[in-house]
Amino acid sequence: MKRMASGAKSSRSSDSSSTRRSLPTHRRGRHYVLCVKNKGYPASLERGKLYRVLLDHNAETHLMRRIVDESGEDYLYPRDYFVELPLPAAAKRALSSISR
Repeated sequence: MKRMASGAKSSRSSDSSSTRRSLPTHRRGRHYVLCVKNKGYPASLERGKLYRVLLDHNAETHLMRRIVDESGEDYLYPRDYFVELPLPAAAKRALSSISR
């Protein structure tokens, strides 16, 4: 399975996922996107599925998104593989309770 990487660096951030997860929900900026493309990542991304996005301003400057994929880990994927959908608060709460 291909992973996005920049040079010799890993696409994983230097922050631990547990650090990000320990922040309160409103500070995590938890939101979800719909996958519309998965070329090169069929084992990691499923088209038509909602994925949790982790805020990563550095990734955004490179037109990438940090997504929690099928493995349960977060990796960088091209931004244009996803579209943002406005979700009601009840839907976000329901998704948050199953995607810890």
